[in-house]
Amino acid sequence: MKKDLISIKDLTAEEITGIFLLTDKLKKNKNKFAKALKGKTLGLIFQKPSNRTRVSFEVGCFQLGGNSLYLSPGEISLGVRESIADVAMTLSRYIDAIVLRTFEHNNCLEMARAATVPVINGLSDFSHPCQALADLYTVKEKFKSLKNITLSYIGDGNNVCNSLLFICAKLGVNIKVGSPDGYAPAESVLKDAMAFAKISGSTVNLFNNAKEAVKNADVIYTDVWASMGQEEEAKERKKIFGEFQVSSDLVSLANKDALIMHCLPAHRQEEITSEVLDSKNSVVFDQAENRMHVQKAILIKLL
Repeated sequence: MKKDLISIKDLTAEEITGIFLLTDKLKKNKNKFAKALKGKTLGLIFQKPSNRTRVSFEVGCFQLGGNSLYLSPGEISLGVRESIADVAMTLSRYIDAIVLRTFEHNNCLEMARAATVPVINGLSDFSHPCQALADLYTVKEKFKSLKNITLSYIGDGNNVCNSLLFICAKLGVNIKVGSPDGYAPAESVLKDAMAFAKISGSTVNLFNNAKEAVKNADVIYTDVWASMGQEEEAKERKKIFGEFQVSSDLVSLANKDALIMHCLPAHRQEEITSEVLDSKNSVVFDQAENRMHVQKAILIKLL
């Protein structure tokens, strides 16, 4: 029976741990898995531009002995030239898995329902599961354990924030979200995260003040204030999010040597200063590298 990766919400803590254990093996000895996907082809349907997602999947698939096929927005025109279901059913006859990077989360759900091969969410407006998996893998790698760790997310309650809420709550990591009024994560996401946290023994807390949110944090995480598709709101958001910039002053309120994380691309001097992004405690490029290692583990698990 085929399995998809659409949201962290759908994964168990055991499944996440299994991905992390396989990622450890892949990082230590990539040659051992050089034929794991021999004869397999991965289709990449991208409606949004990408650096890390596209390159990490293409190179990762190649390192596992597989082939990848990039399908640009113009080639597919998903839901315009052809319905999502028809695209999914057609591609299922040719390839072994699909990565979809899209706007509406429902596109991922529709693709997964119609495809007979695994579908991986490479980003939607609701969820970014591959990013969150790489993020928490990086935290575990740095601290050797996720026990008693507190992660503070500062900024917009967006897709990355949603995925971090789910994964932290499932893995027993305390998470604090600091967002301006009106930009907090959706109530439904918070409700689900709190239910997962109750099982794992972690905590989920919401703040509308960045300084309160970073107190006792072991990890400070931020993302752009205006995501792709929100460019028209960028000017207004700069005013609203001004006090939520991750600066040296804000970092000084967290635990000593707190890790600095950002999913990239970063708008330097907006949501984060260059001084913080380039500091010795920044692990943003470790996160970026780990996207590939974690995604290789995901591909092996699904295929």
